[in-house]
Amino acid sequence: MPPSPVGLAGLRERMLVRRLQQRDERAFQEVVRLYQHKVFNLVFRMIGNREEAEDVAQDVFVTVLKAIDTFRGDSKFSTWLYRIAVNTCKNRLKYLGRRSYRATGELDEAAERAMMDAQPSALTPHVDGPEAVVEGRQMERLLQEGIALLEAEHRELLVLRDVEELSYEEIARITGLPEGTVKSRLHRARMALKDHLAKHFG
Repeated sequence: MPPSPVGLAGLRERMLVRRLQQRDERAFQEVVRLYQHKVFNLVFRMIGNREEAEDVAQDVFVTVLKAIDTFRGDSKFSTWLYRIAVNTCKNRLKYLGRRSYRATGELDEAAERAMMDAQPSALTPHVDGPEAVVEGRQMERLLQEGIALLEAEHRELLVLRDVEELSYEEIARITGLPEGTVKSRLHRARMALKDHLAKHFG
């Protein structure tokens, strides 16, 4: 009986991790290729500034390479990587907070392209045709503005669930929060974002 797709995916992941632990340069490039859009998307949503997000995303992959020997396989590799990304974002936000930094949520053309290139999510508007693309970009800007206004602890949950579409179980593993806490905070985050959008659309 042939292995299931899930089983094959798990096998490929274990092999990739083993190669990373052996400091295989091509394995590292493959990890970057597989996850760069997702990591940038997550980081930008949390940081709210493209230049800072690019620096943080780069730091995430450097940390992955440095810390890969600590990965024990008791969660999915992607879950472990997201935990690194979230913690790196939190550390950068603390540092920036001491410098009176505030996320603007502003999107420039490069950031817009990155958002549009990322895998569609529950928060990413579907676009079809030139006029719809413009409307989609306007909605994208409003969404990011709304996300930037959220408290950091609410922002990360909204991004992990509604942008990255992770399960509650995965989010609990990443954040260290009970699933019930994840759900209640996520509800408050969604309500705050809904209120922000309602001011523009009535």
